[in-house]
Amino acid sequence: MNDSCQGMVEKVLRNPLSRRKFLKTLALSGAMAMVPGSLLQAATAGKDISYEDAFEIFRNACPRNCYDTCSIKTFVKDGVIQFIEGASESTFTDGGLCVKGFSYPRRVYSPDRIKYPMMQVGRGSGNWKRLSWDEAIDRIAEKILEINEKDGNLLGLALDKYSGNFGITHYGVEGMMSSLGYTTRFVGTPCWPAGIDAQNFDMGEMWCNDPEDMVESKYIIVWGANPAWCSVHSMKYIFEAKKRGAKIVVIDPVMTQTAAKADMYLQVDTATDGALALGMARHLLDQGMIDREFVNNHSLGFEEFSQYLKKNVTVTWAAKETGIPAQVIKQIAEEFAQADPATIWIGYGMQRHVNGGAMVRAIDALVAMTGNVGKVGGGARYGHLRTWGFNYNAMVNAAPEGAVGMMDGAAIKGDFHFIGEGNAKFTDRPLNMNQLGREILQTQDPKIRMLWLACRNPFSQDPDTALLKKAFDTLEMVVVVDQFFTKSVEQADIVLPHTTLFEENTVNVGYWHYWLSLNEQAIKPMYESRSDVQIAAMLSKRMNERQPGSCTFPTELDTRKWMEKEFNKGIYDLFGLNSWKDLRNGPAKAKLVSSAAWHDFKFKTPSGKYEFKSELAAQNGHKALPEFKQKRAATGPLRLLTPHSKFSLHSQFQNLDFMEDFNPEPIVYLHPTTAKTRDIEEGVQVRVFNQRGQVELMARLTDNVPPDVLLMYEAWFKNSDFNVQNLLDDESADMGSFKTGAPGIATHDQFANIQKA
Repeated sequence: MNDSCQGMVEKVLRNPLSRRKFLKTLALSGAMAMVPGSLLQAATAGKDISYEDAFEIFRNACPRNCYDTCSIKTFVKDGVIQFIEGASESTFTDGGLCVKGFSYPRRVYSPDRIKYPMMQVGRGSGNWKRLSWDEAIDRIAEKILEINEKDGNLLGLALDKYSGNFGITHYGVEGMMSSLGYTTRFVGTPCWPAGIDAQNFDMGEMWCNDPEDMVESKYIIVWGANPAWCSVHSMKYIFEAKKRGAKIVVIDPVMTQTAAKADMYLQVDTATDGALALGMARHLLDQGMIDREFVNNHSLGFEEFSQYLKKNVTVTWAAKETGIPAQVIKQIAEEFAQADPATIWIGYGMQRHVNGGAMVRAIDALVAMTGNVGKVGGGARYGHLRTWGFNYNAMVNAAPEGAVGMMDGAAIKGDFHFIGEGNAKFTDRPLNMNQLGREILQTQDPKIRMLWLACRNPFSQDPDTALLKKAFDTLEMVVVVDQFFTKSVEQADIVLPHTTLFEENTVNVGYWHYWLSLNEQAIKPMYESRSDVQIAAMLSKRMNERQPGSCTFPTELDTRKWMEKEFNKGIYDLFGLNSWKDLRNGPAKAKLVSSAAWHDFKFKTPSGKYEFKSELAAQNGHKALPEFKQKRAATGPLRLLTPHSKFSLHSQFQNLDFMEDFNPEPIVYLHPTTAKTRDIEEGVQVRVFNQRGQVELMARLTDNVPPDVLLMYEAWFKNSDFNVQNLLDDESADMGSFKTGAPGIATHDQFANIQKA
């Protein structure tokens, strides 16, 4: 950026109204990372901007399930949010937000928010009746006590909750269930479980380098990720590395915005990434381009892995499997091995396949054999939970006296509660979150009677909506806690209005970067919205009024005090804090010994080394070595990919009118040659269909997708019946059960056909 442009930008940024428009434009265009962080910081620093004196300023943090977990400064006047901006104190957020983040004020003040507790007369009818909080909670308490009376336990009460809000105190939803007794829990994660297991088998834990040290990388492979849309703040480190001479390579079936900014793009055939990694590994083995110091001193099983490669893998085979020319495979393998350091960003989309975990293990092995594990600027980057050492005070609640549940894998009926004379080890009943409809229909003894949904929208996010609807029809009560009338709320009996992040107190950390952010209540809760812990307290009070001792959750609470209880000495020491109040001055970064994961080569595997050969993997039903695993057989003529849009995060944000202005309707993208064989033209309405269902939407022709692929971005459009989940089945990924309790879901191993509507 030249001096004249910098001067103009600085002038724009100093005016709060023009700054908001300018930053939104940057976010929409994907150019936020091109503005120097120093310029944003100088233009928004409190001491330089007199307008800050006219507002109350609060610290907030985006709690969505996103790489960036942005730190936010919220500007309030007369109790109303005027605007927000990224916190400049965080070198990661660096003063900016993404397009979704800048829409937050509209989320708060949207006329579509759920304002009061409501009851639907006839599930799915849209005939809603307003309730008072007392009426709503009383109906819920009555049903819970009825279930306990019928079954002798509360296993008929099920919780389906995940990542709609990652604020730490939102684990109070789980705490509420524990305080009622032993219940059914839908466990696992639809996001990243196969990769978590893979990295645990290889290294003993999922742990990634600080993304800010990518500036030190000499070679960066972004493999199955699209940070230009899904982690915009990480892009500035990639750009800086490129400026310093690093080569940027993107491997993806789709020509993404990130791929467009790379030095080299490889359009790999979907679900063959493992073959590509193994082909690269075989070539490096043949060329002797192995870091012998690492594999000899810090790894286990490399010789067995080498023998597997020699016997089963060739570059020619890899080229045939992946669609990448053999010479290109050799080229990037050699360039990666010669660069020092080199790194691979492993995207979550890539492991959402029936062979996803195996593919991650193959990529891990490629990084390890080249000696790039444990290096600043290196690493197999997937994610981490190193900064999540909170007390989880809201989650930890004892069951009421006499409560019973599962024991030795079987449900214990009420007349057997005396077993063990009080020493029985009862547990909740775990079911697979990624097969919600199937599990509800199949589970008996006792059957699921009531479902509590929080931080989730399964009718827009879970597969096979027809099966899900059939399952919901068997439930006696469905309670949904949400902010908008989602597709799942449409199938609820009772909906409870929830606070936004600006209306409650909590604390947030990321699973990608290493920053900790305070989330302060900036405004009073709108309408009659309540936080998860407030709802739990209200339910506990009513339960105990009806039946003393039936719930152990505290009935009186202050959300700020509950937030305070999440901190401990470990958190304070890790982030260099004396008190949580220090975070009022801005977010804090973990005091890392090194930005490199595994810098000391003390792996958490059984051997204490990097394990090319993992007996733990074998014990869990997988190959001990990172061997090739075949992709799912096609069940239709075209593969269907449903990645994230930059205008939404799963089913959040796209429902706002601001987002509708930029992205008014769903689109299916297909290759021109595919369209020609079906007589489909640009802009026509088409029908995408398979044996599970169909959707109708507009077609757009592009060679950014391969000829055998249909691409539709997942999102909830509030004024449309469009739903990608109509076309998806609940096929499992290969890994995930070891660390998350259930296998992942093969979201991208789906197939469909297309024709004119």
